[in-house]
Amino acid sequence: MWYALRMKKAPVSPQDIQDAARAFMGSRILLTAFELGVFTALSGRGRTAEEAARLLRTDPRGLDRLLRALCARGWVRLRGGRFVNSQAAEKHLVRGRPGCLAGLGHTEHLYHSWGTLTAAVRAGGTVQKRPVKGRGKGWLEPFIAAMHGRGLVQADAVARLADLRGCASLLDVGGGSGVFAMALVRRNPGLRAVVFDLPEVVPLTRRYVREAGLAARVRAEAGDYEKDPLGTGYDAVLLSAIIHSLSPSENLRLLRKAARALRSGGRVVIQDNIMDEARLKPASGALFALNMLVNTAGGDTYTEGEVRSWLRRAGFGPAARRDTRFETSLLIARKR
Repeated sequence: MWYALRMKKAPVSPQDIQDAARAFMGSRILLTAFELGVFTALSGRGRTAEEAARLLRTDPRGLDRLLRALCARGWVRLRGGRFVNSQAAEKHLVRGRPGCLAGLGHTEHLYHSWGTLTAAVRAGGTVQKRPVKGRGKGWLEPFIAAMHGRGLVQADAVARLADLRGCASLLDVGGGSGVFAMALVRRNPGLRAVVFDLPEVVPLTRRYVREAGLAARVRAEAGDYEKDPLGTGYDAVLLSAIIHSLSPSENLRLLRKAARALRSGGRVVIQDNIMDEARLKPASGALFALNMLVNTAGGDTYTEGEVRSWLRRAGFGPAARRDTRFETSLLIARKR
């Protein structure tokens, strides 16, 4: 989670600075091991380095050194010549396990995109050649898995704070796996939801919804919220983790679409990092702004004042703010 990336203390010594500069090494060790399938290969009784190298088709010496680095980091243990997963690795890093953090594949993609940060700062935006929407299935499935995993942690709290009592219909714009829509319909027995997302996302949405046993109350609809109309007559529209991917003008346009999709008196619920006017807090939002700089053409994290201004111009009344413990906030406003 981005909110977990805050430094525990400011660097004060040369060693602190060196540690901060080299922190990427620990990340790279973990991501490489996950990408290669090391933890899956070691699952159960473990393996020698030679056995694992044969299974994974890697160089034996290269894998041996990676395994020993994993031991040094606590991810793996060496017992009687065999490398064995730690308890956490066995639970969360073995592919196919219910608790597997499959979204680490997306973190792997972020590792590479953040390598362009210097160029992005110089250019004032992404320098990557392929837009997010054109990066294909190999990028999309880990991304949706990562967003689903994050959403599982947050969704119940968001559903409570959104307070959709009395609503019968919800449009979840760019809802991905449908994790928030599912939490909202669970909390509100009379609610049905539509998850509106790109055609290539919809099969993934349907799979997640089907696995949750909620296909009768949550359905997926294909479309591009930047280009297509959103429909009409909804009681509520959810924009969760959407506004940070868009420019200010795009957000105003999307909120106007959301207003047209709502019945009179319907409400829009925005969940995102909502920054203070100095753009320093929450700290996770300051970091995430750079993630948008390297990965999108115009995305950013926005201040409360900016979001309230868009809501007002899009035809909404005063917004209520509700903060989560995840350094995100909800802004909820009714259509005038």
